[in-house]
Amino acid sequence: MALAPSRTKYRKSQKGSRAGNAKRGNTLAFGEFGLQSLTRGPMTGRQIEAARVTITRHLKRKGKLWIRVFPHKPITKKPAEVRMGQGKGSVEYYVAVIKPGAVLFELSGVPATIAKEAFRLADAKLPFHCRFITR
Repeated sequence: MALAPSRTKYRKSQKGSRAGNAKRGNTLAFGEFGLQSLTRGPMTGRQIEAARVTITRHLKRKGKLWIRVFPHKPITKKPAEVRMGQGKGSVEYYVAVIKPGAVLFELSGVPATIAKEAFRLADAKLPFHCRFITR
């Protein structure tokens, strides 16, 4: 099941500003190794889950993984073949707004070579470029 907030204050949100780098969540807080974004973009709950599954399968149930991002922002979409106007569409899915420098995943309890390969495989599942960082 894709990640989504259990409850929100408002059902729909505005687009918001995408400029700037990550001011918070841009350093390692829990693990020894991390996956840090280099470019910006939205990251859906399904993409977070796909990357998590890829990392955990490569680690073969060793080590500890932290997910540092959560999809809070609702993305709306109007149905197919509906005329313009008549208000905003219904919520289709949720995204995490990722800025350059944000740490997405953290890992500890495994060698650096295994962690680097796991993050390389997870990077292929994500819609933006990332890099491997260490403490």
